[in-house]
Amino acid sequence: MTKIHPVAGFLLVEPQKKESTTASGILLPTNNQDKPQQGKVLAVGNSIFRDGREFSAPCEVNDIIMFKEWGVNEIKENDQNLFIIKFEDVMAIIK
Repeated sequence: MTKIHPVAGFLLVEPQKKESTTASGILLPTNNQDKPQQGKVLAVGNSIFRDGREFSAPCEVNDIIMFKEWGVNEIKENDQNLFIIKFEDVMAIIK
């Protein structure tokens, strides 16, 4: 459990590791891998208000989400990499 709780409009996400092999079994070099773009939601900030309208989080705690590659802020807590992501940078929920 983390002590970090995101402010309104943000999510705290634990990135999922990318596969190091392709579907056909080819090993990918570690220097050729991009940042993860999927992760598990650990905490959700409060809704935000813009132009008099309320925008709530598009997902819930424990959801697996897909997010924009460049829309993350990386932080470290207890030797674990975590991401802070804006609500608007979530592209999909993976079921």
